[in-house]
Amino acid sequence: MSLALAEPLQPKLAVILNSADASVSLIDMNTRQVVKTVPVGKEPHHLMMTPDQKILMIANSAGNDVVLMDPISGEITGRIPHIIDPYQVGYSPNHKWFVANGNRLNRVDVYAADSANLTLAKSFKLGRTPSHVAFTSDSKIAFVTLQDSNEVAAIDLESQAILWKIQTGKTPAGLWMTPGDQYLLIGLTGEDNVQVLDWKTQKEVKRIQTGKGAHNFRPLGDKKHVFVSNRVASSITLLNMQTLEKEGEITGLPAGPDDMEITPDGKTMWVTFRFAKKVGVIDLSTMKLVSVIPVGRSPHGVFFYPRAAWE
Repeated sequence: MSLALAEPLQPKLAVILNSADASVSLIDMNTRQVVKTVPVGKEPHHLMMTPDQKILMIANSAGNDVVLMDPISGEITGRIPHIIDPYQVGYSPNHKWFVANGNRLNRVDVYAADSANLTLAKSFKLGRTPSHVAFTSDSKIAFVTLQDSNEVAAIDLESQAILWKIQTGKTPAGLWMTPGDQYLLIGLTGEDNVQVLDWKTQKEVKRIQTGKGAHNFRPLGDKKHVFVSNRVASSITLLNMQTLEKEGEITGLPAGPDDMEITPDGKTMWVTFRFAKKVGVIDLSTMKLVSVIPVGRSPHGVFFYPRAAWE
């Protein structure tokens, strides 16, 4: 007797942050229609799951708080107040630390995390416009891009000390660590490439040309490939993290591709288009855009659960 393998669970609701409308668009992923628009707070830009993978955290940078949402129903379940200017947020892999980058106020806040409680441990003034954050797998170091200082900084989370700060290319934004913590990839939004940094020696390894406005990352989930959104070129580049080479490109997209999310079956990728007030669905087998969904102004974060692994 043979047993059929169960199909992976598929997400039903996509959550889109409309950063200029202080709202969230909830999309039925089967019909690809907006079913509800929910007010959440001023300038929601980025989001992430709580460590227990049960609640979606929506960071309102100008609202100075974090909204808690049920990712399955889209219901708001609570708020964490007094998180100052949380533009980009992230938990360290061991869930001990919570980092909030204050893009507007030029500050990086490190919180000690105890379940749902966040206690400010230290606030840093590192440079102008802190943007994205990434961590080493052992949770010892947090890396932060400083967009308008053209720098990246490394913070020792245990000692709450700045390890180093170095110059990058123009307008560094998204960060991604390659497998084994070998290299730090930096999306240079002011240029047309990804900077590969040997973070242990603070030396540049190479530049990988992608497209104008290289901005943010989303790994495919196979521990080998990562996508890079190119805001100005309106394209998305596929990179091989092992060879550090470009392997493919998705072109002809609406203006301002930014954040990306991939369904758990690896078949489709959803992308927000910041400048076009739309969300797109890309067929990854053909690398073609197959659906476009109108949403609010300046859509930024995108999320659904379950989703493909971030690796």
